[in-house]
Amino acid sequence: MRFPALVIFLVGLGLAGCGSSPEPPAAPSTAVKQAPPHVQDHTVLFPDAGKIDARIVQNHVLDIAALPGGSIANYSVKGKTYQMFIIDTDSNQNAAFMMLDMKAAMAKDPDYLAHIGGYFGTYNGKPLYCFAKLHYLAGVYGLPRDKADPLAIELAAQLN
Repeated sequence: MRFPALVIFLVGLGLAGCGSSPEPPAAPSTAVKQAPPHVQDHTVLFPDAGKIDARIVQNHVLDIAALPGGSIANYSVKGKTYQMFIIDTDSNQNAAFMMLDMKAAMAKDPDYLAHIGGYFGTYNGKPLYCFAKLHYLAGVYGLPRDKADPLAIELAAQLN
């Protein structure tokens, strides 16, 4: 009599272990938003003459989608308004690639500036002078080439 009871007990115990485990709770369906990348503050590097203000833009300097954030200064000199910008990248190579992204955003056939390693063209109907130095992409937006060139050289001297 003990044998059949023992068999029934063992079979019942075996069947009890064959059940499915409860499913883990579902992960929340909302995507976790990443914080915007940290943008270095280089506003102190802009020249003071004619500067109205300087600020950090978290993303898309000059509203160019391919570019990250950076520092921008607004200027007004003798009735002319323009901007200067600095983007700090991870490497010299990234700065060079971003300069090519900026070149692609310019209107047809921007001029190559061999003396500074940059480009001059137009973006959104305004003149744009940009260059890469070390791991920076910088430039002047809103001035003709002859006025932007000395300002860009002065800005390049600050980027070390």
